[in-house]
Amino acid sequence: MPPRRTSTGPAAIVLAAGQGKRMKSSRPKVLHDVCGRPSLWHVVRAALAAKPATIAIVVLHARDEVEEAVRSWGIDPEPVFVEQGEPLGTGHAVAVTEEALGRAGEILVLSGDDPLVTGRHVRGLLSAHRRTRAAATILTTVVDDPTGFGRIVREGSQLVGIVQEADASPEVRKIREVSTLVYAFRREDLFGALPLVGKDNRLSEYYLPDVITILKDKGERVSVVPVDLGGGLGLNSRKGLATVTRIMRNRIVENHMAKGVTFVDPATVYVDVDVRIGSDTIVLPFTHLEGSTRIGTRCRIGPATRIVSSTIGDDADVTFSVVRGSKIARGVSVGPYASLRAGTVIDEGGKAGSFVEIKASRVGRGSKVPHLSYVGDATIGADANIGAGTVTVNYDGYEKHRTVIGDGASIGSDTMLVAPVKVGKRAWTGAGSTITKDIPAGALGVERSEQRIVPGYDDRKRARRGKDERGRHG
Repeated sequence: MPPRRTSTGPAAIVLAAGQGKRMKSSRPKVLHDVCGRPSLWHVVRAALAAKPATIAIVVLHARDEVEEAVRSWGIDPEPVFVEQGEPLGTGHAVAVTEEALGRAGEILVLSGDDPLVTGRHVRGLLSAHRRTRAAATILTTVVDDPTGFGRIVREGSQLVGIVQEADASPEVRKIREVSTLVYAFRREDLFGALPLVGKDNRLSEYYLPDVITILKDKGERVSVVPVDLGGGLGLNSRKGLATVTRIMRNRIVENHMAKGVTFVDPATVYVDVDVRIGSDTIVLPFTHLEGSTRIGTRCRIGPATRIVSSTIGDDADVTFSVVRGSKIARGVSVGPYASLRAGTVIDEGGKAGSFVEIKASRVGRGSKVPHLSYVGDATIGADANIGAGTVTVNYDGYEKHRTVIGDGASIGSDTMLVAPVKVGKRAWTGAGSTITKDIPAGALGVERSEQRIVPGYDDRKRARRGKDERGRHG
């Protein structure tokens, strides 16, 4: 996550203490991935858009795991972690942060399990909050199914009330606009109202939304900012996680299309949030682009391809293949059915063809590994050709060893290169050879036993088999 310079501004509170029992997971709810990054990462990024002077993250369940993840993101300003102590509800979680918030006059509250909220939404919330001089401002959204949510009743941008479903009339129940857990408050109004929040409810918890009712009863203005979150809200369950991920994925793909990338079937492509794709690239169905992948311009990716944290140069073609932790240069062809593992580098104009596996190796400029080969722990020079069925035998049972193949070398089909071994520039190997010694430049290395011809073998074999068959059935 790119760092931001500390500036005077609001204080941000991010609620990340929940266990997420409905997720039925040992992992904290806020650390479940949404398009390649934890939910909490998306929320913190949204909070940073407000240029907060302080970020307080409320923790409780799996505190060490949450803190370790957040620190790995290099956030500036460095977050303050506040222990909730007991899981007594969202109101209590906000209350315990008061001392950690410095002297900020505005308080922004976000929930760590609501990754669909963006920096644009947060800036819009704060803008409306300041413009209307409200004591509190709520971000609301329309959901596909509002069952179980409190309905938002408002007049223009001003809140009339949040009506819980049990108390709602048939007309109010038709409302699909509900409150998110994203708020802006004037500091004195928030911390003045929190001590008045009771816990006379089913879970005996202190609810942050009750602050809104208290402020309304005091005659304070509460503003509403509606936003489109795609019909989803939070990830309280695996179903919710799937919904949020789908919405996020659609956003990401639409953003790439707006920048000149073609998706033949957007609904069947999966792209993580950190992926970058150049213009005029075509992405075909059932393609997964994950991690920090970078794809150049005019590429053709897919179908049925997975690329993880790899770099793909301009004009490359990757089809029906898996590429992980690799660097593919301009004009390279990969696949179909190739597997490129971590540490693979293919220089400009190179090729890894059908049913080829490469790991921890460099394939030089213009060199080809066309089909049915394994290349591991090897360095291949420029303009070399690796015949079908070639294997670099890199492991002796204890250690890995390297194979070096020089520029312009020709490796015959079904060659076993037993490392450590070197094949010189423009050297050759005979098909079917097991090469255990270095081959000098320009030489031919051949390893074969003399072929024997055994006349009449088939007749004798059949006669012997027939005799054995009669013996068994006689």
